[in-house]
Amino acid sequence: MFLRSLLSVRSPKSVSDFAEAYPDCQVTATELSLMQPSWVPANLKFEIDDATLPWTWADDSFNFVHMRLLSGAIADWAALFRQAYRCCKPGGWVQSGDVDAIFESDDGTLDANPVLVKWNEMYREASRKISRSFTVVSDDLQSKGIEEAGFADITVVNLKV
Repeated sequence: MFLRSLLSVRSPKSVSDFAEAYPDCQVTATELSLMQPSWVPANLKFEIDDATLPWTWADDSFNFVHMRLLSGAIADWAALFRQAYRCCKPGGWVQSGDVDAIFESDDGTLDANPVLVKWNEMYREASRKISRSFTVVSDDLQSKGIEEAGFADITVVNLKV
């Protein structure tokens, strides 16, 4: 059994890990929640923000934009990546990593597990009801959105997890 994923193998475990690994850069992290760690590196600041709304940062603000685990949260992936493109400095990078919420198997054994079959049915139904995909990777929404936004030199890495 596996989940499809679009991930960078060099991704840090957390934004705090990234800030610690690059102490000479300023790291801005956004989240919908007010709950954040009590201790973070001095070069890391959290902002409460919604990535689906127009981004408030100026053009060419960031060298690196990292997004992950947004499956089920984004209605318009191309619009999200247009915002990232606008805010990314020339020569900068945008990285997006996600997993599909649908379980699959190479050998068909999943079909014999009624709980996982039901899980998949429920996620597909939820996806239809909220008009947001829980199968971002297999629907190829990120790759298409990144390309539509104008990015060049696009690399996709799919891993079984």
